[in-house]
Amino acid sequence: MGRFLRYWLRMVPVVLKGDRAYYGWVMCLAVFIALGGWSYYHHVTEGLIVTNMSDQVSWGIGIANFVYFVGVAAAAAILVVPAYIYKRQDIKHVVLFGELMAVVAVIMCLLFICSDIGHPERMWHLFPPFGMMNLPSSLLAWDVLVFSGYLTLNIYIPGYLLYMEYLKREPRKLLYVPLVLVSIVWAVSIHTVTAFLLSGLGSRPFWNSAILAPRFLISAGASGPAILYIVFTVIRTRTAFKIEDSVLEYLKTVLRITMPVNLFLLGCEVFLEFYTGSLHAVNAKYLYFGLHGHTMLPKFIWTAIVLNVSATVLYLWKKTRANHRAMLVACGLTITGVWLEKGMGLIFPGFTPSPLGEIVEYAPNLGEIAVCLGVLALGMLMFTVFVKVTIAIQTGELVVSYRDMPWLTGGAAIEASLRAQKQFEEELRRRKQVRRKRRERPKLPQVRVKPVRRGEVRPPRSIFDR
Repeated sequence: MGRFLRYWLRMVPVVLKGDRAYYGWVMCLAVFIALGGWSYYHHVTEGLIVTNMSDQVSWGIGIANFVYFVGVAAAAAILVVPAYIYKRQDIKHVVLFGELMAVVAVIMCLLFICSDIGHPERMWHLFPPFGMMNLPSSLLAWDVLVFSGYLTLNIYIPGYLLYMEYLKREPRKLLYVPLVLVSIVWAVSIHTVTAFLLSGLGSRPFWNSAILAPRFLISAGASGPAILYIVFTVIRTRTAFKIEDSVLEYLKTVLRITMPVNLFLLGCEVFLEFYTGSLHAVNAKYLYFGLHGHTMLPKFIWTAIVLNVSATVLYLWKKTRANHRAMLVACGLTITGVWLEKGMGLIFPGFTPSPLGEIVEYAPNLGEIAVCLGVLALGMLMFTVFVKVTIAIQTGELVVSYRDMPWLTGGAAIEASLRAQKQFEEELRRRKQVRRKRRERPKLPQVRVKPVRRGEVRPPRSIFDR
């Protein structure tokens, strides 16, 4: 127990150590967290009357963010499948980052739900023995169950592997590989149950679609890899952790498949809504073209379509796919476009018009936006800490001391500790040399050759051209 406690205490200096950019990033996140906490305190004390939600639109931007980050949480399976099923060592080297991102995304989902309900302290009514979950009839209870299970799995698996890496012990496959396989199925279930929760509401015809769950899964396969691509780029440029180019190529391959499929499923929904011309298409008409002078949502959905189409073109075009900066732009377009499509373009149109035909538009006010930014900043801060500790353990910066190695005798324990520290220093030195060579690489002069027109004879440029 003492060794495990020292393991956690030794993380503190690792988290507190960093350069000026790291401290600036943490301070920026702290400001948004404080602003979001103050706004949420205002919501709790004054009630949801201070928000722009109403009886007609009872789900706000918190639920929209919840639906989006469910997909981010499920995206961990995109790294888990090739790492553990197809035995790709390059992806297994970075799979812990995907699982830690899933942990953060699930925690953010729970916080977004708490920010959207008036009395979060009454959630104890859901849990026995004090309350009742109403299983199996309640889809909300199933949602709570799958989220709790997925969060537990993704806390245990990377936690166990990192602790074994810290102790320089070989992890026992029986203690984590079966749970990894279970987490793959569980990742699909959290998105499926959330989609069933929406499509099962008979009074909201806009959500009554059989392909809502596939849309959720495909959009998760787009937004999750886009975030991971940016995260891995930052890790490669700012830390001593080595990430192979094949990992980024794998993520680009996934995006090249999921983005066109996401647009195809969206087109199927548009065809179903508008070609039949039924009365239930009124929600889709409001979303895409406005209704009776109410035109708040169309600009969001058309912006999402433009962003998603632009990102898809960048992924499919070979020339831009080979350009790293173009891929970063495409990932940014994907993250924003999918958020607009799943948040503003999916949740709010289901409430407008209401079942009674009332048209009440919803747009989040500054307080709601501040709360969401606070939750987002808290999630980013947690992920920053997780990544920093994970890199320190995997590179040998944070390793067990020889006093905590009872399975090794004195000299062997000291040698193992020093060997890990030496490996970390060598990797750090190698990264610095690579950066120095990149800065000192001379730029070749660009020679522009004027094209020769038909029938034109170009004069020789030197005596050697004669």
